[in-house]
Amino acid sequence: MARVNLPYGIDNFAKVRESNCYYIDKTGFIKELLDWTFDVNLITRPRRFGKTLTMSMLAEFFDIRKDSRKLFEGLEIAKHTEFCSEWMNQWPVLFLTLKDVDGDSFEDAYGMLRFVISSVCGEHHYLLDSNRVLETDKRIFQRLSEQSGTPADVKSALFVLMRMMKAHYGKNVVLIVDEYDVPLAKASDNGYYKEMLNIIKMFLGMVWKSNPNLKFAVVTGCLRIAKESIFTGANNFISNSISSKKYQDCFGFSEAEVTALLDAAELQDALPEMKKWYDGYLFGEKEIYCPWDVINHVRALMTDPDAKPGNYWIDTSHNNIIRRFIDHPQINVNDKFETLLAGGVIQEPIREDLTYDIAHSTEDNLWSILYLTGYLTQVLPEKLPEGMQLEDGKMALRIPNEEVKSVFGSTVKKWFEEKMVAQDRTALFKAWWDGDAEKLTQEITDILFDTISYFDYKEDYYHAMVTGLFLGAGYAVNSNSEAGTGRADVIIKEQRRRRALVIEVKWFGKKENRNSLEKECAYALQQIEKEQYKKNLELEGYKTVLCYGAAFRGKTCLIKTDD
Repeated sequence: MARVNLPYGIDNFAKVRESNCYYIDKTGFIKELLDWTFDVNLITRPRRFGKTLTMSMLAEFFDIRKDSRKLFEGLEIAKHTEFCSEWMNQWPVLFLTLKDVDGDSFEDAYGMLRFVISSVCGEHHYLLDSNRVLETDKRIFQRLSEQSGTPADVKSALFVLMRMMKAHYGKNVVLIVDEYDVPLAKASDNGYYKEMLNIIKMFLGMVWKSNPNLKFAVVTGCLRIAKESIFTGANNFISNSISSKKYQDCFGFSEAEVTALLDAAELQDALPEMKKWYDGYLFGEKEIYCPWDVINHVRALMTDPDAKPGNYWIDTSHNNIIRRFIDHPQINVNDKFETLLAGGVIQEPIREDLTYDIAHSTEDNLWSILYLTGYLTQVLPEKLPEGMQLEDGKMALRIPNEEVKSVFGSTVKKWFEEKMVAQDRTALFKAWWDGDAEKLTQEITDILFDTISYFDYKEDYYHAMVTGLFLGAGYAVNSNSEAGTGRADVIIKEQRRRRALVIEVKWFGKKENRNSLEKECAYALQQIEKEQYKKNLELEGYKTVLCYGAAFRGKTCLIKTDD
């Protein structure tokens, strides 16, 4: 294994290059952008797919204040010498990211926006010394620098800065805005959407509405905001989403790029598992790996060659979208979620121009959000399951990989456990302690039909489901704990009354058959007796020990007791 200097947590292009970090060359994007550029270029991708690093790369390439030749030496863009002579370090650049404009209240978020503007002013403080800049603009600039600007100052900040830069350099300004929609997403989550929208509409909208100071703008985010009119009036506007073939491999890693990284780290054997866990996103018609996941896992493997794939994306993304989905009072997605969690494909209408205020209002919008934010990915017609035809007006969708599947599974499991805690389980518990197997069969079957399966109907799902029935009810719950001469699936103890339950779970994976379920229950009870689970609990001092065999097939259940 070789040590590779990975750009872990670094989203600044100059730092990556100057630190001699391993860099997967995405500089071809610069020429591709300029060969097809518009006044306003909106590029939407899920979080953690390298948008900020790529925007930092653009800023370094164009910025008239810098000499970036060394940074780009040996990279793809440097091959285009005439292009570089025309564009490299030839334009004033205004670069900002809105990813930190967040807060529990509008006041907090607005304060962060003022801080971001102040920081940008600090980077261009030379404008105060320019004899070409209007004194009125300098006064606004000074207030913005000191975070004392009026709401009107804040709303016009970008326009004023660009006007000052145009006056100083005599050239139009390249504007780069990273994660433009984060303030609106956070505002929607925290209940101050209208207030933040009022600010952002003017803050960004003024920049591209007949702005004589604009060379062109590149804007990134997760969603294309439509109804709010943020882009209304933008001359020569284009939106590039994950469905577009343009720039399809400019964000994220291709398999060839991941293979080259693993070769450099001498970790070639890790590719199959890496592909299973972090590949599967379809941008245009190209499968893409999540770069954040790849870098994290390679880093983990260099520390511990036996490291298992982890959930790296879950800590950085807004996973509450899945919970909103299943908690929605007017939407029932149980069957569709089960299809997805089992590796299947669903078909839904997708719209790419959404607004955060209505994103969760309909089922169609929710599926669109899951797709655009990376929780689901498109399935091309030629890769549909056998016998499935693509319906008009719909997109075929699946979970992209094991990491995202685990996010779905853990979210659904937590939802089930919380649902059980909140539910009146009096009748269910009475049936367990009364030895009423018929009542238990009925109650648990009802629960199964009202629940989302978060595994592919294997024994581990049913173990977890049975355990979840008792959570938060004051019982000691042991799953697969040591008991007798073997390991019991589930043991429930009520120490105060000195009574216990032993539940052996069996899964019947073939075609449902009542006789087969009966046999599985009988086998489970035989196992309890053979392994002496009951005897061991009696030796511990439990006076009442009830033993159950529980057999499952899909959403069918049969419970039998040893009485």
